[in-house]
Amino acid sequence: MTRTDDRLLPVLLICAQALVWPGAWLVRGTVPSGASLLVWALVAGVVTAALALRRTRPVLALVVTAAACALGAGPLPAGAMAVLGTAGVALALFAVAVARDTFTTVLCGAALAGWQLLQDISLHGLSDRDGLDLVLTALLYAAACGAGIRVRRARATRRTAERRLRRAEAERHRLPAAERRRMERELHDVSAHHLTAVVVTAGAALGLRERRPEMADEALAFAAETGREVTRALGAVRGPAPSREGRPSPDERLLDLVAGFRRLGQEVDCEIDPLPEGTLADAAYGIVREALTNVARHAPGARTRVVCRHADTRTDIVVTSAAPPAGAAAHGTGLGGGRGTGFLRSRAREAGGTLSSGPTQAGGWEVRAVLPGRTASAAEGPETRGYRAAQLVAAAGLVLQPLLPALIIRADATSSGTDVSAGVLFALLAAAQAVALLWLRRSPLAARGALLGLALLWPVAMAAGDYTGPAALPPALSLMATCAAAAAAHTPARLPLAFCLAAVAAHAGAATAAVHGRGTAAPAWAVAACAVAGAAAAVGAAGWCGALRGRREKADRGEREQRVAAWTEEAVRDAWAERRRIAAGLETTVLARTADVVAEAEAGRLEATAERAREALAAMRALLDTVREGEAEPRLRPQPTLQALDLLAQQCGATGRDVEIHLTDRVPERLPAAVDLAAYSAAETLLAPEDETPARLRLDASGTDLLLSATGVARAARSAAVRERLSARVEALGGTVTTDPQGTVLLSLPLRRPGTDDAADETVEER
Repeated sequence: MTRTDDRLLPVLLICAQALVWPGAWLVRGTVPSGASLLVWALVAGVVTAALALRRTRPVLALVVTAAACALGAGPLPAGAMAVLGTAGVALALFAVAVARDTFTTVLCGAALAGWQLLQDISLHGLSDRDGLDLVLTALLYAAACGAGIRVRRARATRRTAERRLRRAEAERHRLPAAERRRMERELHDVSAHHLTAVVVTAGAALGLRERRPEMADEALAFAAETGREVTRALGAVRGPAPSREGRPSPDERLLDLVAGFRRLGQEVDCEIDPLPEGTLADAAYGIVREALTNVARHAPGARTRVVCRHADTRTDIVVTSAAPPAGAAAHGTGLGGGRGTGFLRSRAREAGGTLSSGPTQAGGWEVRAVLPGRTASAAEGPETRGYRAAQLVAAAGLVLQPLLPALIIRADATSSGTDVSAGVLFALLAAAQAVALLWLRRSPLAARGALLGLALLWPVAMAAGDYTGPAALPPALSLMATCAAAAAAHTPARLPLAFCLAAVAAHAGAATAAVHGRGTAAPAWAVAACAVAGAAAAVGAAGWCGALRGRREKADRGEREQRVAAWTEEAVRDAWAERRRIAAGLETTVLARTADVVAEAEAGRLEATAERAREALAAMRALLDTVREGEAEPRLRPQPTLQALDLLAQQCGATGRDVEIHLTDRVPERLPAAVDLAAYSAAETLLAPEDETPARLRLDASGTDLLLSATGVARAARSAAVRERLSARVEALGGTVTTDPQGTVLLSLPLRRPGTDDAADETVEER
């Protein structure tokens, strides 16, 4: 919005006020005094300037507008501040509700209404006036607060949805490249760590073969075991498990890593703090592993110190090595491909930190990474509590200000009445209806019953307070709350017909009693007919507006869900194609040469084992050189399977939804292709609806069935379209789909369909 837009409404309010006063006086031939016109112009100028700043300084604009209108109402005639004192203050209060939190909005509205109520009581007493003008003003303020809060929430929802769309679109292009970088980094780390250890151990054993012949047997056993470990590690790189169940803690993994390098003859000291599971722990492990591998490769025997400090604001990871001892042979020289430092920096950057490396003054080498620390708690701090207390004190002072003259000056005349006015009773009923509306979402049945019951009390309040104003106005005010409840339903399914009929009957009865009790000349049946028609029209219009808004929001949400689902599917397919492409090259190069390492070690040929390890490292470097060459064509992109669930979880996390995926040990490593594809498709369908609720998918196997349970997917469970897609896919394989009221979905897929065999499934899988 521009500054012109901010000034437009204040100028329109000034024009409307000028039509009411002094315009109406001039039409009747009455010319206001010059002093009155001067005061009015000053007040109007101050109000206009304050309202022009309502978007940037909403609370200040509200205080200045209310104070200026109150000061101007004293010397000016009645009506001179009518528009500015009501619509102007309501506009400022609406700006507060849009720009500030709910606590500040409610506090400002309640303080303003309380201030006007106490000022009126101090001037007129409790029963000299009916007080209906105060009730109308309070309702206006409540409407302004409610409308502003709804606009603020709608804008926040729209911003969240737009941000989710932008993140989904960006992730669509980022996920394949991120998966390619992950595999590059993991392949490099696995080869650098394990295969380099084989070369270094074998080289040391060959160098000491004459003096320590027992080292050859140890080196051969180590090479065989390490080769098998390389095969297992590369298998994890090809298909990382989406579940972290059964994994040791991050600090235990680091301690095991340090222990492994000590077994290679490296002197490593460590100080490691416990780390949280996740990206930070993975980055720390990768940085320490690469740094220790470089020490073993280029400075064997050098004393090394590993420090990992996890604090509130930062996590420091420092790996410092001393100069290598004199005469130490570096058997791993020339094994690197020059990518280690780049991968280290990429790990730190993806974790939200930085990394630096370089020589030390003592002739060694140091790698230092600074990663994020513990996340700060979102709990309310002392500053926030102090700010709230200051707000309450300021509001209390504003509210109690009208009572100060009454404490100092004793009035000569007291109120002549003894009964409470109708305005006070109306205010109490309106407050009770407001409370019922606040409970509408939590307990709709009780809130609607309370609204209908309160509607019947308005004619009683009119009679008890000797109300003398328009007879139809109080029932109309009570009808506003019921219409708000009807409009909040959003869909016809959430607005029961019984409530609509009961609302029409209750409000028609209240209006008939209110009008007929004032002695109208119209027959009772005519009054009742008009009341029924008016109540039915109001409730029906409110329900129609709510349903229209609900359909529009549902259509917008459906469109966003379709776009996010399409981008998610495309991103996962592209990333899955990258993984399959790199895995295919891995199987024909590195894995084959690693198998040769194991075979030579088991045959007892130490020199051939070292040579095969060097060849495996060279094959790994060649594979990394060609990883970026070419991408899978769209027509060759394979359908993702359960091994792509980690990619789906990454994509959902990038769009703002936490997804946990757990696979038990009972799930077979190789599933029938149809079951594998159907299970992944079901998981993708359940996570497609727009929702920020954390979700959890658990896959298990019981006998002949694969079980998939999903929690935190209540919106998907309630969607008829989602249930239809799931049923069509699952029932085609002879499976079942069940849901419970809490939104948990359970799918059961048979691992073998009647009339099929494993060969058919294997054929499908190969295709």
